[in-house]
Parts: sequence; structure tokens; C-alpha cells
Amino acid sequence: QVQLVESGGGLVQAGGSLRISCAASGRTFSSYAMGWLRQAPGKERELVAGISISGSTYYADSVKGRFTISRDNAKNTVYLQMNSLKPEDTAVYYCATPKYTYYYYAALCSYGYWGQGTQVTVSS
Repeated sequence: QVQLVESGGGLVQAGGSLRISCAASGRTFSSYAMGWLRQAPGKERELVAGISISGSTYYADSVKGRFTISRDNAKNTVYLQMNSLKPEDTAVYYCATPKYTYYYYAALCSYGYWGQGTQVTVSS
């Protein structure tokens, strides 16, 4: 049973920074891509960042240069460092991972397991 537990969300002012974390369990963490998705009210869920098993990364255009995804295989944890936050970054952020090891880390449709989400609110 794959479990993903996010932490670290909260309220931050525009221009500020926040780091969210996701602890994974239930299978060999290092063998699967990991990603962060977000969903704002009234909007579709989008892939914000993904990281492959080899450490290759993907970022949505809207967060390039501001967000950094990283993983610590020894701790079974993936992180999303968010800098220069904007009000439009306000959303529920979900940690996610594909069901199969060969699924592409940079495609939203690859992600079949989700955490419960953590709220990130950026005030103007």
C-alpha cells in the first residue's frame, strides 16, 4: 500500500518562501518518479514539478526559476522548495507518484498515487 504524506504548507506573503515535504512508504522509493501537483479553486489539477529516479527534473513554465524539486532516497522523502511565491501559486499541493516504475515523470497522466494534499496560501 503506497502512502504519501505531505507536510509544510501554510500561509506566506507574496515574495516569500516555503518548503513542503512528502514522506513516502509502502514500496521502494528510489525506484519511482515523484512529483508535485497542485489544484486551485475552479482550476484543473496541474503538474508543477517532477523528478525521475535518476534525478532529472521537470517544471511547469509558471514555476521555472522559482521552484525546486528534490528527493532524498535515504529518507524516502521528496521536497518542493518554493521561492518568490505569488498569489497565483495559492492551491492545494499534492505529492504524487506513478503506479509503475517506467512511467514518465514529466507527464501528469503518469501519476496514479496521490497524497491528501497540503494547502499553500500566498497573500498579496
